[in-house]
Amino acid sequence: MANMTLNDVTVDIPIFGVSGRNAKGTLLRHLKRSVDYDTVWIRALDGVDFSLKDGDRIGLIGPNGAGKSTLLRVMGGILTPTAGYVQSEGEIATMFDLGLGMSYDATGRENIMIRGMLLGHSRDEMESKAAEIAAFADLGDRIDHPVRTYSSGMVARLSFSISTAIEPEILLLDEGIGTADAQFTARAKERLNEFMLRAGILVLASHSDAFLQEFCDQALVLDRGRVTFLGPVGAALRHYHASREAQ
Repeated sequence: MANMTLNDVTVDIPIFGVSGRNAKGTLLRHLKRSVDYDTVWIRALDGVDFSLKDGDRIGLIGPNGAGKSTLLRVMGGILTPTAGYVQSEGEIATMFDLGLGMSYDATGRENIMIRGMLLGHSRDEMESKAAEIAAFADLGDRIDHPVRTYSSGMVARLSFSISTAIEPEILLLDEGIGTADAQFTARAKERLNEFMLRAGILVLASHSDAFLQEFCDQALVLDRGRVTFLGPVGAALRHYHASREAQ
């Protein structure tokens, strides 16, 4: 049974201080590793707590910079919290960085193998799924062209097709199909519905109220890294829009 728990998760991200960001500071760092400069820390997530279980469909709501993408990366194991912890059971597939695990000089067909194996699947398993993935991505002959020749929509189609073909128990999605064409987006929604029928966990970050209401029953509202609301998606959207109007 898939599940995930985040306990008091905090993420601090270091950035250079003013002296470290200017041209002189940059040159000095290259010339002398021991140069001292101030470091500014940004708190991207601040004490985030919640749990998910099989069948949960939760949306992440918030303006740009609220911490949605950081939270997804922590849940996907890409970022390590500064404090707190994440515990999970179940295979996780991420779709919030379309280039993650992609070799842009390799063909789409080769990337099915590369990305699938990076996600922890065997060559035999990916070979057995390659034809189905290629068909769903609907790239035609372009499947045998280098990915660097693809449009962003084509990369989205291939990435989504690989991520969902492996039938993960936990799917983390950050509007990844938003750059694909309308016809593919419709098929992708069908595939997401099929995934949810298998009682997995879906975490979806989106700026689209309609998209969130279609796929999520709960939602978490983030503001500058802190959770300001967690509850039914309709109530969460009302809370978010009211807070934005009050600013």
